[in-house]
Amino acid sequence: MKHCGLIIAASAWLFCSGCLRNETHGAGGATAHAAEQPSNDREVWLAPGSPQLERIKVKTAEAASLPQEEVTAPGKIQAIPTRISRVAVPVAGRIRRVTVGLGDSVRAGQVLFTLESPEAASSVSAYRQAEARAGQAKAALAKAEADLSRVRDLFEHRAIAQKEVISAEAALAQAKAEWEQASAAIHESLGRLNILGLTPGEFQQEIEVRAPVSGKILDISVAPGEYRNDTSVPVITIADLATVYIVADVPESLIRLITTGERIEVHLAAFPGEVFSGRVARIADVVNPATRTIQVIAEMPNPQGRLRPEMFGEIRHEETFKFMPVVPGSAIVEREGYSVVWREKGRGHFEAVRITTGKPRGEVVPVLSGIQAGDRIVVDGTMLLERGN
Repeated sequence: MKHCGLIIAASAWLFCSGCLRNETHGAGGATAHAAEQPSNDREVWLAPGSPQLERIKVKTAEAASLPQEEVTAPGKIQAIPTRISRVAVPVAGRIRRVTVGLGDSVRAGQVLFTLESPEAASSVSAYRQAEARAGQAKAALAKAEADLSRVRDLFEHRAIAQKEVISAEAALAQAKAEWEQASAAIHESLGRLNILGLTPGEFQQEIEVRAPVSGKILDISVAPGEYRNDTSVPVITIADLATVYIVADVPESLIRLITTGERIEVHLAAFPGEVFSGRVARIADVVNPATRTIQVIAEMPNPQGRLRPEMFGEIRHEETFKFMPVVPGSAIVEREGYSVVWREKGRGHFEAVRITTGKPRGEVVPVLSGIQAGDRIVVDGTMLLERGN
């Protein structure tokens, strides 16, 4: 029995030795295959015809020209100060009619409201009086000219003394001065009538206050029946919004990237996904000491009136462009502390690649390192590979 046990043990040893030789030295063996493949924390194989493989979508990473430096700053739409008109009552009086409302579009010269004022009658009266004085002065001037001509004729015939000529010349000079004063008074009173929009010669007139510019009514604080005597307080504000400002505060560390006259992009919260264009009109000369920013003002065309004062948004300006690969945001998997994409190495063979990303650009994300343009990247179904990893 002891002899039989030794024979069985020797046979078992020989069998195991043959198995080890086959595993170590066999062509295409498991050990050799494992040496050719990276560890399974970075790669996944899916068998042909696998249901998971059908649910994975792969696209080629494209190259795009993207900026290396960019200015982004919050901004706000404002009306251009030189295109805002604040209308006050020209004289004290009672408001009779208001012909516009808040938000109305008005054209230059359109009646805004009418005013009943004693100044209307007194202005017409002043013009009539100036006109009468001018008539008298003109007649006096004509008489003085005729008198001087007659006196000179008499003096030439030695009929009168020279002092009579001197006196007539002085009277003519006085008449000319009075005529000039009367003419100035007419022009002054007529100018006042024009300012008030009154017609000379009509005493019972209402003063019509008209829009000095075309634009939108931004504010109105007057109603029929009110008596207004403060001619310095605006009662209607009109703004021409055909062109508006966007005012942004740019960090001083980025102001070197912006110059006057350059084009900038404008994105507004009111119109998500829509890009507007503006041109830098002015860069402030001082830095805000509290925020360390510099005010940048850009002009924006607003032909349809969609841009309204106080709308919030941001400005963007890009510099130093470079071609780099981009991938959809759906292709990127966020792991603990880093990002990866799954790159297709062959049919059913996928590799997780660590990447460094830039700032998203719409629906795509620039990849600064990790992959190249032309790589085949999984854009849908990445979670299936993550679970299979």
